[in-house]
Amino acid sequence: MIKLKIKTGDTVRVVAGDHKGTEGKVLTVDREKNKAIVEGANLVSKHEKPSAQNPQGGIVKKEAPIHISNLALIDAKSGEVTRVGYEVRDGKKVRVSKKSNEVI
Repeated sequence: MIKLKIKTGDTVRVVAGDHKGTEGKVLTVDREKNKAIVEGANLVSKHEKPSAQNPQGGIVKKEAPIHISNLALIDAKSGEVTRVGYEVRDGKKVRVSKKSNEVI
């Protein structure tokens, strides 16, 4: 299993695939499959049966997982994509933006 540098709640941009250029917030991360669900990206149409929560049923748009390698973190300061590094600051290991050298 590889070290994932994208966490839940990060703002990311899709850098490859059909939804290239889409930006959104990471909703969940599946560490075993190295995939993430990004809000508003990789929408697929899915048929749902009528239920108590959705009495109408029908076709629903849902976010599908995207592989982590197709996502890039957006730097909060500059708004551009950046790589992620790790440093020890004040005795704690923190994620650092390579572009602005600031703690994420």
